[in-house]
Amino acid sequence: MAKKALIVQGGWDGHDPVRVAKLFEGILKQSNFEVEISDTLDSFVDKQKLLDLDLIIPVWTMGEITPEQMWPVVEAVAEGVGIAGCHGGMCDAFRNSVQWQFMTGGNWVAHPGGDGVEHVINIRRGSSPIVEGIEDFTVSTEQYYLHVDPAIEVLATTQFPVVDGPHTANGLVDVPQIWTKRWGEGRVFYNAVGHNADVLDTEPLLEIMRRGFLWAAEGKEIANEKGAKIYKDLRKIL
Repeated sequence: MAKKALIVQGGWDGHDPVRVAKLFEGILKQSNFEVEISDTLDSFVDKQKLLDLDLIIPVWTMGEITPEQMWPVVEAVAEGVGIAGCHGGMCDAFRNSVQWQFMTGGNWVAHPGGDGVEHVINIRRGSSPIVEGIEDFTVSTEQYYLHVDPAIEVLATTQFPVVDGPHTANGLVDVPQIWTKRWGEGRVFYNAVGHNADVLDTEPLLEIMRRGFLWAAEGKEIANEKGAKIYKDLRKIL
């Protein structure tokens, strides 16, 4: 049976959400997923529909999410549905939602130098099959400085500073760029690189995203086999 994925696109147009969503759709269809693309956050309201999915991919920078839209996602992922994304489409989404940030594992705070900063993505070898066989690589795009959850499993980092600024007074800092995390029974995957579709439509980023999507989606079947814990109302806990 084919796995099912929902891509929700929108928010700030500067991150090319429509083209990025189509690129992700192509990656998933090559792996035999059934894919739905939506341009409304109301696609998150129906928790039962979300529980029928294997994977949720948000491509939505900034904007606002209502509690009625946010809580079904937080609960569905906790019950085994995977969530995966990149750049601002997942970890600069919904700046007013600390629950979203808690689930995804981090949030963007700065990109010193703006777009076109040449920097190295340093792969943490042996950290995960998602990056197995992939070497360090250089990109010329936004270098994401993120505040991150200490619970994440770091798959790759980038070193600051490259561009001078007040942050340079702290010396060299390795900031996570690719990570995984667990959220209840669900799997979370994030890649900070991906300012637009042209940046993402290159190797090894395409392969990293493909592997990340598959890894996150596998969690649903595993959770079902062992009997996923049901979270009826997480807002009473968080």
